[in-house]
Amino acid sequence: MPTRLHIATVLSVVLFCSGANVALAGEFRINGHTFSVPGGFEIDRVAGPPLIDRPITASFDEQGRLYVSDSSGSNVDVAIQARTRPHRIVRLEDTDADGRFDTSVVFVDALAFPEGTLWHEGSLYVAAPPEIWKFTDADGDGRAEQRQVWFDGQTLTHCANDLHGPYAGPDGWLYWCKGAFAEQTYERPGQHPLVTKAAHIFRRRPQGGAVEHVMTGGMDNPVDVVFTPGGERIFSTTFLTRPHDGRRDGLIHAVYGGVYGKQNAVLDAHPHTGSLMPVLDHLGAAAPCGLTRLKSDQLGADFRNNLLTSLFNMQKVTRHILAPAGASFTSRTVEFLRSDNRDFHPTDVIEDADGSVIVVDTGGWYKLCCPTSQLWKPDIPGAIYRIRRTGGHALRDPRGEQIEWGTVENSALCELLDDSRWSVRDRAVAVLAARGTPAVASLARTLRSSTQIGQRRRSVQTLTRIHGPMARAAVRGALSDDDATVRQAALHAVSLWRDAAAEQQLVELLNGSSLHNRRAAAEALGRIGLPRNISALLSAAAGATDRVFEHSGIYAVIEIGDAAQTRSGLGHRNPLVQRAALIALDQMPEVEPNAAEVLPFLRSENERLKDAAWTIVARHEDWASALADVFRELLHGCSAATAGAMGFSERLSGFTGHPAIQAVVAEALVDDHLPRVCRRDVLKAMASGRPEPLPESWQAPLASTLASGDPKLLEAALSVLYPSSQTVMPISFIEPLQTLVGDTALPPRLRLRAMSLIAGDEREPYADEMQLLCDHLTIENSVELRSLAVDVLRKSQLGKLQLAAIIEKLPDVGPMELRQLLKVLTGSADERLGLKLVDALAQCPAVTSLRSDELLERLKIFGAAVGEQAAAIVSRIQHEHGELLQKLEAALELSRTGDVRRGQTLFHGTKAVCAACHAVGYLGGRSGPDLTRIGRIRSERDLLESILFPNASFVRSYEPTTIVTIDGHIHNGVIVKETGGQITLQLDAQKVAHIPVEDVEQRLPGTVSIMNGQAAHASGTG
Repeated sequence: MPTRLHIATVLSVVLFCSGANVALAGEFRINGHTFSVPGGFEIDRVAGPPLIDRPITASFDEQGRLYVSDSSGSNVDVAIQARTRPHRIVRLEDTDADGRFDTSVVFVDALAFPEGTLWHEGSLYVAAPPEIWKFTDADGDGRAEQRQVWFDGQTLTHCANDLHGPYAGPDGWLYWCKGAFAEQTYERPGQHPLVTKAAHIFRRRPQGGAVEHVMTGGMDNPVDVVFTPGGERIFSTTFLTRPHDGRRDGLIHAVYGGVYGKQNAVLDAHPHTGSLMPVLDHLGAAAPCGLTRLKSDQLGADFRNNLLTSLFNMQKVTRHILAPAGASFTSRTVEFLRSDNRDFHPTDVIEDADGSVIVVDTGGWYKLCCPTSQLWKPDIPGAIYRIRRTGGHALRDPRGEQIEWGTVENSALCELLDDSRWSVRDRAVAVLAARGTPAVASLARTLRSSTQIGQRRRSVQTLTRIHGPMARAAVRGALSDDDATVRQAALHAVSLWRDAAAEQQLVELLNGSSLHNRRAAAEALGRIGLPRNISALLSAAAGATDRVFEHSGIYAVIEIGDAAQTRSGLGHRNPLVQRAALIALDQMPEVEPNAAEVLPFLRSENERLKDAAWTIVARHEDWASALADVFRELLHGCSAATAGAMGFSERLSGFTGHPAIQAVVAEALVDDHLPRVCRRDVLKAMASGRPEPLPESWQAPLASTLASGDPKLLEAALSVLYPSSQTVMPISFIEPLQTLVGDTALPPRLRLRAMSLIAGDEREPYADEMQLLCDHLTIENSVELRSLAVDVLRKSQLGKLQLAAIIEKLPDVGPMELRQLLKVLTGSADERLGLKLVDALAQCPAVTSLRSDELLERLKIFGAAVGEQAAAIVSRIQHEHGELLQKLEAALELSRTGDVRRGQTLFHGTKAVCAACHAVGYLGGRSGPDLTRIGRIRSERDLLESILFPNASFVRSYEPTTIVTIDGHIHNGVIVKETGGQITLQLDAQKVAHIPVEDVEQRLPGTVSIMNGQAAHASGTG
């Protein structure tokens, strides 16, 4: 059992990984917990049981009634939930106007897992994957008797993140998010159907009709969408990047046609205009969900148009202050609300009509697909909170309920577009839009005469919702408005309606002063689709230094889709116009660039054009023969000064499967005139792009390189061979590898790699080799050396003397090695070896990382006497495992004894080997989650549980997978890359397996973390 000192060692690592919170100015105690808000604000709990149990999302109607999705608390498979429909929508009401809700009614029951609520035009829309439902209470009894499927996505994955929303755009369309990576198909009039697995923001008119996609993403889970005053889209999302350097989730400005998030296979079929689009705000592993834009200044003048987002993992709500920057925005993030309650999980945040903020806390029940909430706590209910500025929010009739909306004249409604009450402004827009063409004249007059920017902008957004030529003409007039946000709204309307009559104005705006407007003009020209505008769009994109504006220009050319007009740009004198044309041509559906028009640009003096050409070439393995001379030229020009910086090895590695390129590689390795650093680049390309089996043309040059003993080339040459799927190493490699093994002047890492390549069932290690292996099994060695030594032993034919030598080292090995060595040592049935093994295990601190049943099963081979001898060890394992929870509680009480500096040393040391898989800052491995900002989303308890119980839960994107191949081999690890032809599996901190998809017989979710057992070792070494 770990001592107090050992637990303190673990706590030192915990303290190193966790961080301190910064206190906010105002603190309020609610139900025994502290809620912190900025100074001058107050927070109140305004709803909870019995009115509401586990709220998730919420939306107000025109009368101030709050519609809240209420979970049953179930975490069973979502497919079962889709059948049983255990969830509901509750309508809350504040009957005495004191700010607290006092009555409730079940508005809808029998609902699948709810992922969003929106009150819109008299009905409640709810995303409950796989559908978005429209619920209407036609008879006014408080229950929705009309249930209509408004949209059917037809996919439901295990996290139910297939749908979120919907969200009402100022243009009158409804927007929603598709997450997960399930394939969906959308019909598009006049085009091929959109077949996609990617994440998206979609939109559609409330009345139904065609669906348009706005944004494409490789992120797992886009959640909430809000709109800037000019109508631009901002959304919250998780896993927009693979976790690293404290990054994972965040906010994104969703530009039309943009491709965002992680680069992965689901994005391959979607047009790219260059690199992935930029992120607005990185939030770490925060799980941002609810998002709102504050439309009033009731919290303070500087709060208006700020964003608030609820961070499920962080127990807080953050404020995001946007500022225009080029064609996009910047975001400055500050805390707005924080709770010390680890079961406070905010899932939604909305603004009430009086300018106060409603925060929805779902409570402790949720653990589905959530590594931070693995303990199911249905007994900890959620609640709804209201945040106000102290002494503020005293608005008269904040929702305009005293206004006779049905009889107000259009001119008076236009005046209400500038009302100080945001809810009244929004309702005026809706009423005017519903009146249609008769309201256009009043709206057009307002556009011409109003001095108020917001009133003119909302006039445009109202006209956007109205069909007909009069509304379109009035909007075109706003394209010359003095204010950029009014022009922005007008440009969006022209784009949405594909109004070709605005063409000349759009071309002029394409070269205007506002990058936001120039970007929107490019978008509109692309949607209108006139080929004669391609030249102007290419020139505009080529002159851009702003990635977002450049994207919109190139995407517009792609959307117009005229290959002949676009090809004319390839002959332009400006290399950046050539670049824009090249990218657009490459990404046009059903247009395939040919090698003759792309390869010449590989020799361009303009680096951006050359990089674009290489990006295109990388997707065309069929051009390999034509590329052979290009690679020869690059090698001819390679020098010590240019090696590495040329990107040569990355480019070459994509083509090493082709015989013509394999010949280039073989020539380079034996070219004595080629600098060694350049040959090392060639070897790196061979290693990263190595085909299986190893090409015959490479074998002699590689063997020659190994025999040269050149230390600058040896490691790269060994990387080409290690790891190898070849069961028999070609004979030409055996002698040079054996020479490397015996060269005591070489680093142990190289000797062990060489030994691993020639190890086999028919060969016993020599005495000096066995000494080398045993010397590098113990915990004072790096993880790489230990892993290599174990790898050799697993492959080798071992006699009793070798097995005995391994047993002598067992007291000093770590848990990762112990589990693998136990398999090696139980290959013999010799009872005496078995007894020695038990004696050694009794002295091994890492033995408690094993399961007792696992140990007994392994020891069966030695007979009953050995099993009886192991009884004390088995009892020790069972006793320690049985008390782990008690130890955890005791350890938390000892947290003051932890030493953060010692934790840093241990984290990066060889004993706990944390840094082999995890990074903090720029230091550490990448096979486990990045821990740079882990303290923001995990408590000390969470971190301690993760160390002591590594198999209890797995972080998203790091779930273990078990793959069984057709030859019977079983691999357990984390998938780090998957293409159409190959799966790359991280087996442990050092080893990677490249498995051809055609060799996979079975693929199953794994149950054992690749860090399994390290915790026990860390806690057992004081």
